[in-house]
Amino acid sequence: MLPSQNLLHTAVLALTVLQALASDTFIAAVYEHSVILPNATDKPVSPNDALMLMNKNMDVLERAIKEAALQGAHIIVTPEDGIYGWRFTRETIYPYLEDIPDPAVNWIPCINPTRFSPAPVQERLSCIARNNSIYVVANTGDKKPCNSSNHDCPSDGRYQYNTDVVFDPEGKLVARYHKYNLFRGETQFNYPKEPEIVTVETPFGKFGIITCFDILFREPATVLVSKLQVDTVLFPTAWMNVLPFLTAVEFHSAWAMGMGVNLLSANTHNINASMTGDGLFTPEGPAAYRYDSKTEEGRLLLAELSSRPRLSPTYPPSVNWSLYATSIKKFPEEKDTFAKAVQRDIFTFSELGYTAGNRTVCQGDLCCHLVYQMSGKSKDEVYVLGAFDGLGGSLIKYHWQICTLLKCKSTDLNTCGQPVEMAQTKFEMFSLSGTFGTNYVFPEVLYSEVQLAPGEFEVLHDGRLKSKHGTSKPLLTATLFGRLYEKDPPHPLRTSV
Repeated sequence: MLPSQNLLHTAVLALTVLQALASDTFIAAVYEHSVILPNATDKPVSPNDALMLMNKNMDVLERAIKEAALQGAHIIVTPEDGIYGWRFTRETIYPYLEDIPDPAVNWIPCINPTRFSPAPVQERLSCIARNNSIYVVANTGDKKPCNSSNHDCPSDGRYQYNTDVVFDPEGKLVARYHKYNLFRGETQFNYPKEPEIVTVETPFGKFGIITCFDILFREPATVLVSKLQVDTVLFPTAWMNVLPFLTAVEFHSAWAMGMGVNLLSANTHNINASMTGDGLFTPEGPAAYRYDSKTEEGRLLLAELSSRPRLSPTYPPSVNWSLYATSIKKFPEEKDTFAKAVQRDIFTFSELGYTAGNRTVCQGDLCCHLVYQMSGKSKDEVYVLGAFDGLGGSLIKYHWQICTLLKCKSTDLNTCGQPVEMAQTKFEMFSLSGTFGTNYVFPEVLYSEVQLAPGEFEVLHDGRLKSKHGTSKPLLTATLFGRLYEKDPPHPLRTSV
């Protein structure tokens, strides 16, 4: 870089920092990337071919990052798997990995690319951040050699990690995070020996970083929020939507509200794999979000967010999630209940046989209470109140408590709990509560066509999830999604392969 260019860059960076310091808000961006995938192969490609594929994806990401910077964004988050995709074995992903150093080395790859082993991906990401004076969050792969004679070292003599990196507006590597909770099928990667708690101090708040499946677990997600008091969580993800409770925009918005932080959620976009949905979520609800299961294009989202949401006058008050429900004496438990699976989890359901009323359903230690009034109920639709208290998930189990007002797929009660995206019935009011054994409860309201309901519901201090003035669109589900982290089984054995 020429001296005059250096001076210009320094001036632009200084102005950016001063602007951030002078404001209680910042502009954040996320990009939902339609990833260019490698060809399926059982044999590793050459390093040159791997880099060629990664550069194609980084070409797309660079255009999005430039556009975000031009619109004033201070930071942009890009998706998990956004640089090389998926479809890998442990061997075939190796050409795509780089040795990513500890950020304590104080390294700007764009200026000094040969300081460590060849790292063209880190160099390019660094230059993109530096040339656009913006924080860049990206997901890539880290490799670390180890002595194969050690019992925990893989037989091929290396660890491989699903890794997030953060480059600051100077292009300096300021954060590296190894994903701790690997999703099923991520056999190409190793578990870190211990959960990594990674934060980034910026002029516009304290950031924490996690990846995809991490969001469902105590470590590192709740540790960042509850103990380290981060303001904003950076969240690269490759989220496969699972109705009725784990659709990306639905759960990620609910998590930000339940945890009281900003969540910058950047998803991959692949409708064949049911991957879509990203957004900029706040404690008050979504600032911007997108759910598109019909087109193949990526999308850039931007929004102005509070730098330190806990200091905001609109920050939601603390909630006692079981206060109201445990005080109820007058609603006897329903006798006409039935059991049906949501995915693999067996819920206890009770049909809402009337257009208005009170209902109570219990399972285990959880009782769920509902007061409701439907508006123009369709005769072709059935709604139920459901409760679940137990271990959820498939290969990796986790304990949750769920109270849900749910539309069934059809009038056949056997379809209750199956995925459904369309509804016709609106509600004049609903009030949902439960006897939760946890403070970690996430409120979800999902309308027909997988639309959120910003500003149309509220959570009272006594734990009730209530509609404000009726639903403006037909309702798919209203849910209180609780996590009992202390009842989770042990973390999967972090053995090497």
